[in-house]
Amino acid sequence: MRKRKLGNSNLEVSALGLGCMGMSFSYGPAGDRQEMIALLRAAVERGITFFDTAEVYGPFTNEDLIGEALSPVREQVVIATKFGFKLDPTGAKAWLGLDSRPEHIKQVAEASLKRLRIEVIDLFYQHRVDPEVPIEEVAGAVQDLIRDGKVRHFGLSETAPQTIRRAHAVQPVTAVQSEYSLWWRHPEAEVLPTLAELGIGFVPYSPLGRGFLTGKITETTTFDSSDFRSVMPRFTPEARKANQAVVDLLGAIATRKRATPAQIALAWLLARQPWIVPIPGTTKLARLEENIGATAVELTADDLRDIESASAQITVQGARYPEHLEQMTGR
Repeated sequence: MRKRKLGNSNLEVSALGLGCMGMSFSYGPAGDRQEMIALLRAAVERGITFFDTAEVYGPFTNEDLIGEALSPVREQVVIATKFGFKLDPTGAKAWLGLDSRPEHIKQVAEASLKRLRIEVIDLFYQHRVDPEVPIEEVAGAVQDLIRDGKVRHFGLSETAPQTIRRAHAVQPVTAVQSEYSLWWRHPEAEVLPTLAELGIGFVPYSPLGRGFLTGKITETTTFDSSDFRSVMPRFTPEARKANQAVVDLLGAIATRKRATPAQIALAWLLARQPWIVPIPGTTKLARLEENIGATAVELTADDLRDIESASAQITVQGARYPEHLEQMTGR
């Protein structure tokens, strides 16, 4: 698989990473541990070197899974994890609020290092901006961890341009992670231009619209009660019916390119900038291989113009998050 560098940093990763959250959390019951370990190792064998996790996924169990699966191939991979939530130590609730106090960041780093079975975190993101803690203090805490050899690179997630600039002035930001896909293009307005100016890489999560852009979800699809999509406004039956137009667009291009809708959605992201590295998640080997196939799909200038003009005629329906969660993004 081709490699990409995240912005001006020296952090080189596979052009496509693997989002690991769904193996433990959020999209229904957790996957079988041994099957997930096999899938993670299969990803490495197929050239994926960039793996994304967080302490809140589980909570805690996803980092532990990643640690066991990747410890035999540690020198071949880049592991990103995140801090910023106040978590219930019993695991009964995923999170209790935000907490990016410097002392807490350092505690999270130590605990994550143990669960991940590593000596240094390759990329340490603030998961969500904490309005109670100045971003300069957050950047300073991560800078201390970098100086101590416990973290290599600093990242931010779902962050507004002015916050990125303030953090970057204290400790250079290697990557910003936010949702980005053909059905959520908000980062294009201000975030992507800021990253281009500052030389920061971009890591789109949910690049397949939480599965919707694969074409496998319809208005009649039902979700398990433990599946986060069951409470997301964009996944009501009415919204899914209205948003089918996006999938139809991808399907039309896919037929022309002898690819799948998912591969076109990922290829579109890869074509946007050389410093964009999507991290689609999956629990199935066939889907993993399908996603990897996107790196071989070449979209021409005509293809990109067709996608742009057609998507401009589509208004995506439904908020991406329930209101209380959306309030924590873009700060």
